[in-house]
Amino acid sequence: MSRKNILPNIAYDDQRRCYYVTMRLQPKGGGGPRRTARCYPTLELAIQALDRYNANCILAGSGGTETLTVGQWLTYWLEQVIAPSRTASTVHGYGVIVRNHLAPALGGIRLTELTAAQIQQYLNRKLAEGLCSNTVRKHHGVLHNALEHARRQELVVRNTADHAVLPTSTNPTHHYYDSETMSKLFALLAGTSLEPVVKLAGYLGLRRSEICGLKWSHVDRENRVITVAETRTAVNGRSVDKGTKNRSSVRRLGYQGLADLEELMERLWKQRLTEMARMGEGYSDQGFVICHSGGQPYQADYLSNRLQRVLKKTDLPYVTLHGLRHSFASIAHSRNVPLFGISKALGHSSTATTTKVYMHLFDDTHLSVVQEVGRAIGETK
Repeated sequence: MSRKNILPNIAYDDQRRCYYVTMRLQPKGGGGPRRTARCYPTLELAIQALDRYNANCILAGSGGTETLTVGQWLTYWLEQVIAPSRTASTVHGYGVIVRNHLAPALGGIRLTELTAAQIQQYLNRKLAEGLCSNTVRKHHGVLHNALEHARRQELVVRNTADHAVLPTSTNPTHHYYDSETMSKLFALLAGTSLEPVVKLAGYLGLRRSEICGLKWSHVDRENRVITVAETRTAVNGRSVDKGTKNRSSVRRLGYQGLADLEELMERLWKQRLTEMARMGEGYSDQGFVICHSGGQPYQADYLSNRLQRVLKKTDLPYVTLHGLRHSFASIAHSRNVPLFGISKALGHSSTATTTKVYMHLFDDTHLSVVQEVGRAIGETK
């Protein structure tokens, strides 16, 4: 016999090289539950399916929730609470943390028996494994969110994640250009397919997902206004078109009077019309501003990698596409643009977010303020 039990209700078929999960499911046509076996390509997916099934059975019953495990609850929480209400990229990110980290380490513990000490040991272990403190804090955030929902459902008395001591968050290192270096980059990429990419990031401070998701339907060519309303990102290798990061990220950015960007946008529009006429039905018109010659949109990672390959052949300092967004904020700040204006242009939800992300810029402002006060006092002596 090729099928061998390796875990309760999970068997491995060494001929077909797949895992079978045994469940009692309700037939769609009615009648009582029937014993059913379903096939999964990996043990991870098999365990996830069994956890989902067990959690649904336990939560659908009138009692017995004391047998619910952390792994079963996390699987249920991901699919029934998070998936219907969050974006695909958020669900994917949460899922990676749950499947690759939380479930293997804590999944076998009963939900009602999970202690703060076990959570603390988990966080400490992840730090020891080499994960950075910000990533470990994300793990805690996912677990805390799941346990808080369990507390509201009265499955647990308290959220034990409240009592864990988190590692200190670290500020990421930002690489950005000044106006002179930005001008050199624009000149270097003039006439290439990367030119519009870096100029939209540098002139307007767009995120790379916003650049990839920009469509002509959101470009008012007559009034020279771009509306940032959609993004394009990758989730588990698949491209996903979605709304912006938050409500504040939807914004209108005028480029009238900026001759370089005006000329670029008109050139891209004429290039699109020329290619549509030349390729006919072979042109895949999906309405994207930044796209391949046949109309197909770019992947954000592809553009990022191309920029790095170009920079390695030059003497320009290292910067990422997102670093050009930081450059936009830095140059605006150097020209004494008010913080509120920078925040609105970047699409941040509040000036507090801008201050947190660009603290390195505003530290320089504090220094200049102190120097000005010192000079003023010195002049009165």
